[in-house]
Amino acid sequence: MKRLWAPWRLEYILGEKPDCCIFCSMPAEEKDRDNYILYRGRENFVIMNRYPYNNGHLMVIPYQHADTLEDLSDSILAEAMILTRACCMIIKEAMHAQGFNVGLNVGEAAGAGIKEHLHFHIVPRWAGDTNFMSVIEDTRVMPQHLTESYEQLLPGFERLKKI
Repeated sequence: MKRLWAPWRLEYILGEKPDCCIFCSMPAEEKDRDNYILYRGRENFVIMNRYPYNNGHLMVIPYQHADTLEDLSDSILAEAMILTRACCMIIKEAMHAQGFNVGLNVGEAAGAGIKEHLHFHIVPRWAGDTNFMSVIEDTRVMPQHLTESYEQLLPGFERLKKI
Protein backbone atom coordinates (compact mmCIF):
# COMPACT_ATOMS: atom_id res chain seq x y z
CA MET A 1 0.00 0.00 0.00
CA LYS A 2 1.30 3.47 -0.98
CA ARG A 3 0.99 6.40 1.39
CA LEU A 4 1.80 10.02 0.85
CA TRP A 5 1.34 12.23 3.88
CA ALA A 6 -0.14 15.70 3.47
CA PRO A 7 -1.37 16.61 6.98
CA TRP A 8 -1.99 20.27 6.11
CA ARG A 9 -4.90 19.20 3.86
CA LEU A 10 -6.86 17.81 6.84
CA GLU A 11 -7.85 21.34 7.89
CA TYR A 12 -9.48 21.86 4.48
CA ILE A 13 -11.11 18.43 4.40
CA LEU A 14 -12.63 18.63 7.89
CA GLY A 15 -13.09 22.38 8.09
CA GLU A 16 -16.24 24.33 7.43
CA LYS A 17 -16.66 25.40 3.82
CA PRO A 18 -17.32 29.11 3.45
CA ASP A 19 -20.67 30.32 2.14
CA CYS A 20 -19.00 33.31 0.54
CA CYS A 21 -16.26 33.69 -2.05
CA ILE A 22 -12.89 32.99 -0.41
CA PHE A 23 -11.14 35.36 -2.82
CA CYS A 24 -13.39 38.17 -1.56
CA SER A 25 -13.33 37.24 2.13
CA MET A 26 -9.61 36.55 2.62
CA PRO A 27 -8.31 40.03 1.78
CA ALA A 28 -11.12 41.54 3.90
CA GLU A 29 -9.90 39.62 6.97
CA GLU A 30 -6.60 41.54 7.27
CA LYS A 31 -4.82 38.29 8.25
CA ASP A 32 -2.27 38.25 5.45
CA ARG A 33 0.20 35.80 7.01
CA ASP A 34 -2.54 33.30 7.94
CA ASN A 35 -4.07 33.57 4.48
CA TYR A 36 -0.69 33.53 2.69
CA ILE A 37 -1.29 36.93 1.09
CA LEU A 38 2.10 38.24 -0.01
CA TYR A 39 1.16 41.55 -1.57
CA ARG A 40 -1.77 43.97 -1.85
CA GLY A 41 -1.94 46.19 -4.90
CA ARG A 42 -4.54 48.82 -5.69
CA GLU A 43 -6.79 46.46 -7.66
CA ASN A 44 -5.28 42.97 -7.21
CA PHE A 45 -3.54 40.96 -4.54
CA VAL A 46 -0.96 38.15 -4.63
CA ILE A 47 -1.59 35.00 -2.64
CA MET A 48 0.00 31.57 -2.39
CA ASN A 49 -2.06 28.66 -3.68
CA ARG A 50 -2.88 26.43 -0.69
CA TYR A 51 -2.99 23.37 -2.96
CA PRO A 52 -0.07 24.11 -5.28
CA TYR A 53 1.17 22.29 -8.36
CA ASN A 54 4.74 23.23 -7.34
CA ASN A 55 6.40 25.08 -4.50
CA GLY A 56 5.96 28.82 -4.97
CA HIS A 57 2.67 28.48 -6.90
CA LEU A 58 1.14 31.96 -6.63
CA MET A 59 -2.09 33.57 -7.77
CA VAL A 60 -2.82 37.16 -8.73
CA ILE A 61 -6.45 37.90 -7.89
CA PRO A 62 -8.53 41.01 -8.60
CA TYR A 63 -10.36 42.40 -5.59
CA GLN A 64 -13.38 42.76 -7.87
CA HIS A 65 -15.57 39.68 -7.86
CA ALA A 66 -15.84 38.74 -11.54
CA ASP A 67 -16.05 35.52 -13.50
CA THR A 68 -15.21 36.82 -16.99
CA LEU A 69 -12.39 38.95 -18.37
CA GLU A 70 -14.81 41.38 -19.97
CA ASP A 71 -16.11 42.28 -16.49
CA LEU A 72 -12.67 43.61 -15.49
CA SER A 73 -11.44 47.11 -16.30
CA ASP A 74 -8.29 47.78 -18.28
CA SER A 75 -6.58 49.08 -15.13
CA ILE A 76 -7.33 45.86 -13.20
CA LEU A 77 -6.01 43.74 -16.07
CA ALA A 78 -2.91 45.93 -16.48
CA GLU A 79 -2.05 45.70 -12.79
CA ALA A 80 -2.67 41.93 -12.87
CA MET A 81 -0.11 41.52 -15.65
CA ILE A 82 2.41 43.80 -13.92
CA LEU A 83 2.02 41.77 -10.72
CA THR A 84 2.33 38.52 -12.67
CA ARG A 85 5.65 39.75 -14.06
CA ALA A 86 6.77 40.77 -10.55
CA CYS A 87 5.80 37.33 -9.21
CA CYS A 88 7.95 35.64 -11.85
CA MET A 89 10.91 37.89 -11.04
CA ILE A 90 10.59 37.34 -7.28
CA ILE A 91 10.19 33.56 -7.59
CA LYS A 92 13.13 33.40 -9.98
CA GLU A 93 15.32 35.32 -7.53
CA ALA A 94 14.18 33.54 -4.35
CA MET A 95 13.67 29.99 -5.63
CA HIS A 96 15.81 29.93 -8.78
CA ALA A 97 12.90 28.86 -10.98
CA GLN A 98 13.95 27.95 -14.50
CA GLY A 99 10.59 28.61 -16.13
CA PHE A 100 6.91 29.31 -15.45
CA ASN A 101 3.44 28.22 -16.42
CA VAL A 102 1.22 31.32 -16.31
CA GLY A 103 -2.48 31.39 -17.03
CA LEU A 104 -6.08 31.44 -15.92
CA ASN A 105 -9.03 29.14 -16.36
CA VAL A 106 -12.21 30.99 -17.28
CA GLY A 107 -15.27 28.92 -16.39
CA GLU A 108 -15.83 25.43 -15.05
CA ALA A 109 -15.48 23.85 -18.51
CA ALA A 110 -11.96 25.31 -18.69
CA GLY A 111 -11.00 23.73 -15.36
CA ALA A 112 -11.55 26.65 -12.99
CA GLY A 113 -11.71 25.29 -9.43
CA ILE A 114 -13.23 28.54 -8.19
CA LYS A 115 -15.13 29.58 -11.29
CA GLU A 116 -16.96 32.56 -9.80
CA HIS A 117 -13.84 34.69 -9.22
CA LEU A 118 -11.08 34.99 -11.84
CA HIS A 119 -7.53 34.38 -10.69
CA PHE A 120 -4.22 34.18 -12.55
CA HIS A 121 -1.86 31.28 -11.77
CA ILE A 122 1.93 31.54 -11.71
CA VAL A 123 3.51 28.09 -11.39
CA PRO A 124 7.31 27.96 -11.15
CA ARG A 125 9.03 25.13 -13.03
CA TRP A 126 12.42 23.46 -12.85
CA ALA A 127 14.07 21.04 -15.25
CA GLY A 128 13.07 17.56 -14.10
CA ASP A 129 10.29 18.67 -11.73
CA THR A 130 7.95 16.23 -13.45
CA ASN A 131 9.30 12.86 -12.41
CA PHE A 132 7.89 9.35 -12.24
CA MET A 133 5.54 10.31 -9.39
CA SER A 134 3.69 12.81 -11.59
CA VAL A 135 3.82 10.73 -14.75
CA ILE A 136 3.03 7.25 -13.42
CA GLU A 137 1.20 7.86 -10.17
CA ASP A 138 -0.49 11.22 -10.93
CA THR A 139 0.98 12.44 -7.65
CA ARG A 140 3.16 15.41 -6.74
CA VAL A 141 5.67 15.55 -3.93
CA MET A 142 5.97 18.98 -2.32
CA PRO A 143 9.43 19.35 -0.76
CA GLN A 144 8.67 22.58 1.13
CA HIS A 145 5.84 23.55 3.48
CA LEU A 146 3.69 26.54 2.44
CA THR A 147 4.84 28.62 5.41
CA GLU A 148 8.49 28.11 4.46
CA SER A 149 7.74 29.13 0.87
CA TYR A 150 5.86 32.19 2.16
CA GLU A 151 8.84 33.27 4.27
CA GLN A 152 11.20 32.69 1.35
CA LEU A 153 9.14 34.84 -1.04
CA LEU A 154 8.01 37.59 1.37
CA PRO A 155 11.21 39.71 1.24
CA GLY A 156 10.80 40.16 -2.53
CA PHE A 157 7.25 41.39 -2.08
CA GLU A 158 8.32 43.67 0.80
CA ARG A 159 10.78 45.32 -1.63
CA LEU A 160 7.97 45.64 -4.20
CA LYS A 161 5.89 47.62 -1.67
CA LYS A 162 8.65 50.25 -1.48
CA ILE A 163 8.65 50.93 -5.24
